[in-house]
Amino acid sequence: MASITETAQAFFDACETGRGWDGCKQFCTADASFAAQSEPVAEIKALSGYCDWMKGLLVILPDGHYEVKSFATDTARNNVAAFGVFMGTHTGPGGPPPTGKSCAADYVYVMQFTGDKISHMTKIWNAGWTMKELGWA
Repeated sequence: MASITETAQAFFDACETGRGWDGCKQFCTADASFAAQSEPVAEIKALSGYCDWMKGLLVILPDGHYEVKSFATDTARNNVAAFGVFMGTHTGPGGPPPTGKSCAADYVYVMQFTGDKISHMTKIWNAGWTMKELGWA
């Protein structure tokens, strides 16, 4: 059985490379929830929906990629926090017309585990900053 750190790392990569829920669900409970206080994703309540949102984002930002800055496991609280920077340029179809502008967005995922599966994830992200960088606001 993989550790929660290994599971979180595998989930993080699957989500951030746009594999959608089909590529992420093996790491999560079927009813895993999602929360964020960031406008573009604030209404998403299921982790499945967020994973599919990321898949769609990588259509709009086809060069989207990430750099991990920190990965930390809190065994006492059974969660893993990942801090990364997501970078991409708006050149793809979907959403507003392509702006050709790029973003470098700092964000944190806090993945709560039930047993060896992610049961909830909170995303901490300043979406307004990213929207301005991409020319969407």
